[in-house]
Amino acid sequence: MLDIQKIRAEFPILSQTVNGKPLVYFDNGATSQKPQIVIDAIAKYYQEINANIHRGVHTLSQLATDAYEISRGKVQHHINAKFAHEVLFTSGTTHGINLVTNGFASILKPGDEVIVSSLEHHSNIVPWQMLCEKTGAVLRVIPMNEDGELIMKAYEALLSEKTKVVTVNHISNALGIINPIKYMIEKAHAVGAAVLIDGAQAVPHLKPDVQDLDCDFYAFSGHKMCGPTGTGILYGKEAWLNKLPPYQGGGEMIKEVTFEKTTYADLPHKFEAGTPNIAGGIVLGTAIDYLNSVGFENIQKQEEELLAHATKSLLEIEGLKIYGTGKNKASVVSFNIDGIHPYDIGSIIDKLGIAVRTGHHCAQPIMNFFCIPGTIRASFSFYNTKEEIDLMVEAVKKAKTMLS
Repeated sequence: MLDIQKIRAEFPILSQTVNGKPLVYFDNGATSQKPQIVIDAIAKYYQEINANIHRGVHTLSQLATDAYEISRGKVQHHINAKFAHEVLFTSGTTHGINLVTNGFASILKPGDEVIVSSLEHHSNIVPWQMLCEKTGAVLRVIPMNEDGELIMKAYEALLSEKTKVVTVNHISNALGIINPIKYMIEKAHAVGAAVLIDGAQAVPHLKPDVQDLDCDFYAFSGHKMCGPTGTGILYGKEAWLNKLPPYQGGGEMIKEVTFEKTTYADLPHKFEAGTPNIAGGIVLGTAIDYLNSVGFENIQKQEEELLAHATKSLLEIEGLKIYGTGKNKASVVSFNIDGIHPYDIGSIIDKLGIAVRTGHHCAQPIMNFFCIPGTIRASFSFYNTKEEIDLMVEAVKKAKTMLS
């Protein structure tokens, strides 16, 4: 059992007030809050070992390099990658996806097919659209049902020898639906397709085992899992990373440069041009250590209880509809109230200290499917409480009364 009050005390922002009310932070799907140990680790880096990495023989450079590579090793262990050089530091999930799509621009041919799902964040739609426009490949879309689940029979029907890439999120950011990615990866591999998983919304809630999943790429962001903003990871199988060309040119990613020819560095440096977010990369390892100290089994249990409590309590409000009602869900509730725009609800409950996200959540195709302008999304983390959910429910009721 988690000592929730002890955990909450480790997050300084949770003790503040907003508009004179205690902060209730339910926008964890956008970014998580940071524990003091992460905040302190950022300051410690700049106070004690600030130096560029991989390039200096002096002591501070060696200390920074060691800390950065130790963090890479922590990520490798956390996601169970086979090799540390399969772990690439990025600025976030979007960066990782664009790195892969850039690489496939030299592989795809006219008539090849890329399959995405109707549940994707724009970051896992737009780069693939751009790639298809550039190469002449065709974008295919896995449809969804009224529960917010992908239709597996339709997915299987889309797969063919033309399929070169399948890309899908592990967990929907807008609905919280957990996709059956292991099954989808197996089916994609059966036709020879590569698979990229957008894990941005999954890593705060679970530990992905990339070898067990057998995905070819897995991208995620650090800031959603208690780490700093501007940090992320792209896991790629060694064979694929060796096959793809570099994403950017510059320092660090080279082996030798002449005006006649440049040869590239070995993995992972081939894809890590320029000075990285050194502090962020190091402190991402701190955040992973912190989450593992809390324990992902404990995190999942707490969040399952929060989801159940929120779902039951919100559905007691007349006229409220929840979107994303599939069986397998993470701790996200996306909802609307009949006749009221989600923005209006969100604005009013903000005055009561409740932080939720309103809008299309960078997932407009989902909103188009349901014929709505957007939703109110409450996304919970392990440091949230049922009492906070009760405050949100009362705030939504008050907003409904004011707007009806």
